[in-house]
Amino acid sequence: MRTDKKIQLERKRHWRVRKTVIGTGVRPRMSVAFTNQHIYVQFIDDAAGVTLAMASTLSKKSESPGKLSANTTSAQVVGKLAAEAAMAKGITQVVFDRGGARYHWKKGNSKESKPVYGKLATLAEAARAVGLKF
Repeated sequence: MRTDKKIQLERKRHWRVRKTVIGTGVRPRMSVAFTNQHIYVQFIDDAAGVTLAMASTLSKKSESPGKLSANTTSAQVVGKLAAEAAMAKGITQVVFDRGGARYHWKKGNSKESKPVYGKLATLAEAARAVGLKF
């Protein structure tokens, strides 16, 4: 598939999500963005137009700043950091904005194996484990 077609499809997915997902002061929008190298998470109050908290692979609060990249292990670390930053600001409930990325997982090879989660699903599960509700 051509690159411009992939970008166009991702934008369409993002617009579909953003039509329905709106953050408020009580329940801000948890916006997730991926590049080829980094992962970014922001908690946004759309009514006031401000960012309340944020975390990324470039955060100085991570165990190894600058060493994290855009993969599932880093997504787990960033999800935990984002949830902790939100809890510190008093945010317990959020609306999840996946930003056009696919929330996916696939089954393992055998019946006994656990499913393998993608970056977005791993990030969301790590944030839920800390106590963030969405």
